[in-house]
Amino acid sequence: MNHSKEKQPIQDRAIQTEKVFEYSLPTAVLGLDCSRDGRFIYAACLDGTVLEVSSETGKMREIGRHNSYASGVLTTDQGVVISSGYDGELHWYDSSEGVLIRKVKAHRFWSWKTAMTTDQKWIASVTGQYRCGGYRYEPAPETEPSVKVFDVATGSLQVELSMTPPVLSVAFSPDNRYVAAGNLMGDVRVWDIHSGDLKNEWNTPDFTCWGITKSHHYVGGIFDLAFTPDGERLTLCGMGPMRDPMAGNGKQTWQQFAWREQPAGKVAEIGDSDSGKGPMESLAFHSNRAFFLMAGRMAQGNWNVAFFDSESGTLLHSLDTKMRVTKGLFSEQCGQVLLAGAKGQKKTDKGDWPEFGRILAYSILQV
Repeated sequence: MNHSKEKQPIQDRAIQTEKVFEYSLPTAVLGLDCSRDGRFIYAACLDGTVLEVSSETGKMREIGRHNSYASGVLTTDQGVVISSGYDGELHWYDSSEGVLIRKVKAHRFWSWKTAMTTDQKWIASVTGQYRCGGYRYEPAPETEPSVKVFDVATGSLQVELSMTPPVLSVAFSPDNRYVAAGNLMGDVRVWDIHSGDLKNEWNTPDFTCWGITKSHHYVGGIFDLAFTPDGERLTLCGMGPMRDPMAGNGKQTWQQFAWREQPAGKVAEIGDSDSGKGPMESLAFHSNRAFFLMAGRMAQGNWNVAFFDSESGTLLHSLDTKMRVTKGLFSEQCGQVLLAGAKGQKKTDKGDWPEFGRILAYSILQV
């Protein structure tokens, strides 16, 4: 393993991180999860493979494969691994044997993102294709329900929920009662998953934009969202509007809402002095410590991974990992944060293409 102390920015006061390992994978990693004991990491990859990676050695084995990009992966305490893909399928695997248990055709289009309840009873997957629906280039109505909830034990469909596509993010509340989703247009909806009733909906314009430079379309969206550990607030992440929608240099953005209020009230957002530019793709709260992380790709600025105080929104610590981070999560039993993504792929002098997928682990030290 490579143990190297990261240089700390001057503003970092409450948290320090130390790199524990960095492993290379053949292709970009789009989804990430780990076993509860932290021994194994599961990666959903650009070439469709689902890989099991030893956190101790980096040794990997393929346990499954999708017919297109593998977009997400989740694990259970019973050793079941569930992956999702751009083939619209959910796959269940026995991780100990590395065999396929079940395959479910969840969507006719891509599965953008998945989430699981804390009791591991339900798994949600979201979908939707951006197709022009009018002269203002607004998205066309969905051709299938954009949010679906499945039984983890059986794979049976439990709930279908409607929302303007494409729906890019999904999360369950800590009490496993509510599911929230966010789309390209900055729309947010929260439902009761037991009744299917819509509990709240609102729009925030700070995660999407439309422009005439290069092409006519909307770009951006709410790339990830998460409930606070007490379940009272919902935090969204993405990228702010840009003059050139194709440039990918909008403001690194998160916003937090009191979702139970009618209408939902924005209670916090990233400070202007804390953010650079670039799309933020992943958001995660630490359940036992009062902070959350946001990660993605940096276009301009100082960081592409940052930790924020859950109550004040203050920037506590930041990292520039020199890669695009597609997924970040806390391995709380191990006291680590895991990051997945990809380096820029460059052809070598020998004419071959090196491995460009990455999994990184950092220990978290509070000072």
